[in-house]
Amino acid sequence: MLLAIDSGNTNTVFALYDGDALLGVWRCANDPMRTADEYAVWLTQLMALKGIPQSEISDCIIASVVPQGLFNLISLCERYFGGHPLVVGEEGVDLGFKVLIDRPEQVGADRLVNVVSAYSRYGGPAILIDFGTATTFEVVDADGNYCGGVIAPGINLSAEALHMASAQLPRIRIEPTDEVIGKATVPAMKSGIFWGYISMIEGLVGRIRKEYGAEMKVVATGGLASLFAEATDVIDHTDRELTIRGLLEVFQRNSNA
Repeated sequence: MLLAIDSGNTNTVFALYDGDALLGVWRCANDPMRTADEYAVWLTQLMALKGIPQSEISDCIIASVVPQGLFNLISLCERYFGGHPLVVGEEGVDLGFKVLIDRPEQVGADRLVNVVSAYSRYGGPAILIDFGTATTFEVVDADGNYCGGVIAPGINLSAEALHMASAQLPRIRIEPTDEVIGKATVPAMKSGIFWGYISMIEGLVGRIRKEYGAEMKVVATGGLASLFAEATDVIDHTDRELTIRGLLEVFQRNSNA
């Protein structure tokens, strides 16, 4: 079995595959100080609830955008789950496409894995929108190469910043409003956050398509992807498992090399 680990800025996701079959997905808040032993206790108990013994895991792959936490995740794999993991971004890891930007080494591992997964399933050219701590737009050409993208503040980050920087503005729930014009503070905030992001999505997709010079599929992932997809016609597909499936594909590519 394969343990795939996606370590993001907010959460770390652990996915367990038996061949192509996804057996389980578990999430925890990302804490770079959490030790390998702490991860192991937490994860093996969750696996046990599904009747999966620790000894069944033979391989691991990691994509991490939090360098200070990577050592503990590697230690987790080495001590408890079959040995040194494949780490996306390390020298020699084949992703199967070209990174056509000025500083390829600066692209987050999760963004690269999303390109692998989206092109494999949906083809190209395409725009990948990931609603995470940051809202990212990735551009994939017709051959599956990564052409660059856009990074904007994530919606939860923006809402929290609005609350923290303003004495009289409360925390709000992210949800659509029936009317754009708010008749009180909270509805006005909800409208500004939600419909402001819808306008950003539609505007950036339009500008990217115009600059690229062709129609492009739009694929969205992340916890809030389905919420936004329901409110705009520019998103063609939502795929919650885009990143973890990409990790499986990267592992299979490098195992068969």
